[in-house]
Amino acid sequence: MVSPSVFRANLARSVRLFSAFRKEQTDPDFFYGLLARDTVSQLSTYTEVKGSLVLDVGGGAGYFAEALQDAGARVVCVDCDAGEMTARDGTMPEGAVLGSALCLPLRTGSIDICFSSNVLEHVPDPFTMASEMVRVTRPGGTVYLSFTNWLSPWGGHETSPWHYLGGHRAARRYERRHGKRPKNVFGESLYAVSVADALRWARTCGDATVVDALPRYLPRWAKPVLAIPGLREIVTWNLVLVLRKN
Repeated sequence: MVSPSVFRANLARSVRLFSAFRKEQTDPDFFYGLLARDTVSQLSTYTEVKGSLVLDVGGGAGYFAEALQDAGARVVCVDCDAGEMTARDGTMPEGAVLGSALCLPLRTGSIDICFSSNVLEHVPDPFTMASEMVRVTRPGGTVYLSFTNWLSPWGGHETSPWHYLGGHRAARRYERRHGKRPKNVFGESLYAVSVADALRWARTCGDATVVDALPRYLPRWAKPVLAIPGLREIVTWNLVLVLRKN
């Protein structure tokens, strides 16, 4: 078992993450492995990971599940795409379950930590998914929810930055340029989720209390940008919501 490293949300960390991001397509094991370890360290500042039962919603190939297990957690990974879950080596990750994030196949209040990284923008009803995450978390448990907001520089994923001219237009441009449809197709597997809507949902969620909200990849001192409408949609890049189940 590997203990999570001490988490420091400083400028050096941001540079390290954004530098690694350039290798997402060419060396996904390097990028997602680094991101997963960083995320578990961040999660550990809010709750005890070791010994906890963690649900990884939309965990795909299992990078985050692996990092959580290394930190001593017991992990269940739910994803609706068997192809994604077998993408690394052709086998399902340990503890993987096929299921929908919009109707999680777990009992109410059965999970210590409900975790999701960069999945919310890929479901057609994002706050149904968010509410499902709260539902399955036990009272006193933690919900960690992170997503790429639409108006961030990477909001259109591989079609960025042309998504600023419209999601459908960006997808058509990508297809013309590359001779194939993008993996993340606006309106089919990619949806526009805003920071404002996510903050509103979190603050009005009657079953959980907001512990923190912050830009995931930026230094801690960038947190005040969330108070500035408009600017936060561009600068935040990726929003983290941390909630405690009531």
